[in-house]
Order: sequence, then structure tokens, then C-alpha cells
Amino acid sequence: MSLEAIQKVTQAEQAVREDKARAADEAKRIVAEAERAGKQLVADARAQAEEKVKTMLAEAEARAGEKSAQTLADNAARCEALKQIARGRLDQAAGLIVGRVGSG
Repeated sequence: MSLEAIQKVTQAEQAVREDKARAADEAKRIVAEAERAGKQLVADARAQAEEKVKTMLAEAEARAGEKSAQTLADNAARCEALKQIARGRLDQAAGLIVGRVGSG
């Protein structure tokens, strides 16, 4: 084999090694970029889920507060009604006592 042929083979082998190295570097870059993009998607999804949970909790707390306020108002109205009934009965009881004391 001539010196020129050996040099061409050596150059071709070197070119192949360089191409392989470039391809490996490019593959590493693509994998790293895909990993970064995947991590970003996960982070974005997590942030959206956390925001949705916060919104749902705020809505649930608002509904619970409204229900609690309504329950308190209902109970206050019932208490007032019971007080009115009790006052009426107290007046009746006082009348009965006065009637018994006065006739006895």
C-alpha cells in the first residue's frame, strides 16, 4: 500500500472518529435538553396543580364560612323564638301563681 493510500485511510478513520464524537456530543445535548424540558413540564404541572388546590380550598373555606354564618343565623332565630315562647309561658305562669295566691 502506498503512503498516499495509508494517509487517506488514516484521514478517513480520523474523520469517522470525529463524526462519532460529534454525534455522541449531539446525542448528549439532545438528551440533556429533553431532560430539562421534561423537568420543566413536571414543574409547570405541579405549579398548576398547587394553584388549583389553593383555589379549591379557598372556595371550600368560603362555602364553609357561608354555611357556618347561615347556621349561626338560623340558630339565633330559633333561640329568639324559644325566648319569646318562654316569655309568654312565664307570663302565663305568673298569672296562674297570682291567681292561686289571690284565691287561696
